[in-house]
Amino acid sequence: MNAAERPGGDLPRPTTPEGQAGLNALLERPREALIGLDFDGTLAPIVPDPRAARAHPDVVPVLARLAPAVGTLAVITGRPAAEAVTYGGLDAVPGLVVLGHYGWQRWHDGELTVPDPPAALEAARRALPALLSAAGADTVGADTGLDGTWIEDKTHALAVHTRRAADPRAALDRLREPLTRLAAELGLAAEPGRLVIELRPRGVDKGSALKELASETTARCVMFVGDDLGDLAAFDAIRQLRAGGIPGCTVASASPEVPAVAAAADLVVDGPAGVVGLLAAIADRITPALQRGHPRAVSCSPSQRAGERSWARAARAADRR
Repeated sequence: MNAAERPGGDLPRPTTPEGQAGLNALLERPREALIGLDFDGTLAPIVPDPRAARAHPDVVPVLARLAPAVGTLAVITGRPAAEAVTYGGLDAVPGLVVLGHYGWQRWHDGELTVPDPPAALEAARRALPALLSAAGADTVGADTGLDGTWIEDKTHALAVHTRRAADPRAALDRLREPLTRLAAELGLAAEPGRLVIELRPRGVDKGSALKELASETTARCVMFVGDDLGDLAAFDAIRQLRAGGIPGCTVASASPEVPAVAAAADLVVDGPAGVVGLLAAIADRITPALQRGHPRAVSCSPSQRAGERSWARAARAADRR
């Protein structure tokens, strides 16, 4: 177990000067910081059935420690926002913002905002069964290895998973072209991930969600932690923010399935356990300053003022989980 995996362990160092500057800014000015986190593969281990995903057992306690100390703490996920809250037990973290469907949905302090999905998704929903059938994906035990392919309907997106197929990568390769063609015909994006291709509206990604949240909260430094190809848009957003003078740090929750994410990150930790260790080490650094009333840890955001009154109670509840 490395230092990033031990709650309370040494703080790992980014491998780039830009990432180190972003981490330093977060530690020095936590009240002005935005920390964004993916859910699956980052806060929750990847499992064959996404409906069985649950947050790492130490996630809620460490987020409850961070919540009163940072300007904005957010989960940005491709899942429906309410689903991530339920699977993660995230309602125990006061002031947390959960952006679901890459920012289409927003959950905050128990309130969920859900706009209507675009009409193109309904057209895709109708077309997918025939498309998969034509590709042989509905033939159980087929030699093609496409048995086990299934559709996850996220309302604002449609994800075609191949993880449970006999040959997951071959199944994904076989479906890539027809899914990309369908998306183009309907004006949707076909976004690849960890043994999944997701159809969703164009221009909706974690990068745009992160930038909008950074602007809304007037964040002066930003960190984002993710594990999959869909998180690279958030990494790009941080590089754009850095070019505009806002320090930032990109963190990969490493997986051998998607080495490109680790290659693009300033800092790499070992899966959800490593993410917990990193967040705990950050909390160890910034919460003593908060308790001492450090000048840079005094100014509160509106969500902190609302959440801080219940923070101690929630933290105690989280510790009992």
